[in-house]
Parts: sequence; structure tokens; C-alpha cells
Amino acid sequence: MRSNPPTFSPGASPKGQRGDNGDMIFAPNLTLNDGHLIPQLGLGVYKATDAEAAAAATAAFDLGYRHVDTATLYDNEVGVGEAVARTDVPRAELFVTTKVYQDRHGYDEARKSFDESLERLGLEYVDLFLIHWPAPTQNKYVETWRALEKIQADGLARSIGVSNFHPHHLERLANETSIVPAINQIELHPWLPQADVRAYNQAHGIQTEAWSPLARGRVLGNPVLDELATKYEKSPAQIVIRWHLELGNVVIPKSITPSRIAENIDVFDFALDTDDMALIATLETGERTGRDPDFEG
Repeated sequence: MRSNPPTFSPGASPKGQRGDNGDMIFAPNLTLNDGHLIPQLGLGVYKATDAEAAAAATAAFDLGYRHVDTATLYDNEVGVGEAVARTDVPRAELFVTTKVYQDRHGYDEARKSFDESLERLGLEYVDLFLIHWPAPTQNKYVETWRALEKIQADGLARSIGVSNFHPHHLERLANETSIVPAINQIELHPWLPQADVRAYNQAHGIQTEAWSPLARGRVLGNPVLDELATKYEKSPAQIVIRWHLELGNVVIPKSITPSRIAENIDVFDFALDTDDMALIATLETGERTGRDPDFEG
């Protein structure tokens, strides 16, 4: 399987939110193993309606975001597509992700699901298409991955990847298919830092992307994060987003509130020191906000 380690690229968006010093705020790009760039910070729209997703993504694009993450399961691809259509930002500067859910596993069903997603989005291509869950009890994720390989070969998805895959799921893909996933999007936050999965991903040139990066609000009211927020004059959420960036994760905090969307991107004017990273590491408990992928599907 082909694989090159992801590397940092200091790419910048052409416009964005202005920080306190008047400079534009933008997310850097990371280079995936297929050579494509992904903005390291994006907008998640899980549980948003079409109207909410359209409004949130539009606000995010105006603030400098260039990356939005949706999925068939979220039932808001139409809204995301509307935001892409209405923004003044050129399509080539945007990064749009969607996913095939486990009820459409298998080669033919995954191809059909992708075509339906593309139609709902109103796009000619997506930047990243993911298998949402491995659904191991179905035993179809290898077949589904082959469909994604063909979708990429046809130029309809610039990059392809997986979500919620453990290393043993990735090992099976490595043994039975020809393309290394560009991304593995997993639940990842200070309570579940997933060091073993991140290490596997890094060793195999797979970029780690974090969903539920703020542990669905658990960052609020935590004394460790409150202490660091006071130290850096940032919010606890901004501290955790910065933690993700320091780890090298792609991070997609979800919000439909413009002020929160603006706050979440305002994280590029400070860095956590080694002691602070170690302090956040003490929060690890192994607790998930979602389900274990081995028991999903």
C-alpha cells in the first residue's frame, strides 16, 4: 500500500477573521498522504438541521474557515451545499467532507450512497469521502473501501479515508486493498486521547482527525482547563482546540452559534507549553461520548 507521512504546510486562507492585532486568523493546512491539503481546523455540523448547517457554514466561511465536515447520517448535506453555493470563496479553496453510513456498506451500495450525497451537496466532487463506521459485524468494510478507491480514481473524491477505525480494522485494509486511507477520523478529546490509534496512524502516514473534540461540552467547568484558560486568557474550549493542534490533529469542533464559531478559530495566537500539555494529559480516563467501533453496526 502506498503511504507517505503527513507533513505540515504553512498554507493560508486568502481572508479570514481579524484577531485583536488586526491580522487575519486562518487555519494552517496539513498535507495528506495523497498530496492534497486539508485545513487543520474545520467546522462540524453534527445534529444541525439543513437551515442551521447552511447558516453555520456561511458564517464560518465569512470568518476564515475553509473546511466543513458533514455526513449522510447528519441529514444536512443540502444545507452544507447551499453554504458552498452562496459563499464568495472559490470552490477550490474549500474543503468539504462527507461520509457513507453503515447501512450502505458494500461496493454497489456505497457507490450509490456517494452519488446521492454528491447530488444533495450540489457539488461536482468532494474533497474527502469517509467510511463512517467499520461496522465489523457486517464484514463489508473492505468491499466498501474498494468502492471508495474507485470513487477517488474517477476524480469524484479528492481524498478518501475512514472514521472510527481501530488499528486492527486498518490492518485488514492494508492487507487486502491498495490505498492507505488519508484520514482516520476518531473520537478524540482529553478524556480519550487515543494515543495508540494516533501512533498507528502516524506510523502509516494516516492523518488523525478528531470528532467530539470538546467531549460534547465536558470541557466546561473542568478545574484543570479553567486554570489554563485563566493563564492564557482564553476559554476552556480554546485551550482544548489548541491542545489538538499541538498534537497534530485535524479538529472539527461543532457549533451553530456565530460567536462560538468565531471563538473556535481564534486559537493561533498562543501555544501550550510542555507542562500544560502534561497537565491536560492527567484528564485521560478512557471514557467515550460515543460507542466503541467494535460494537457499532
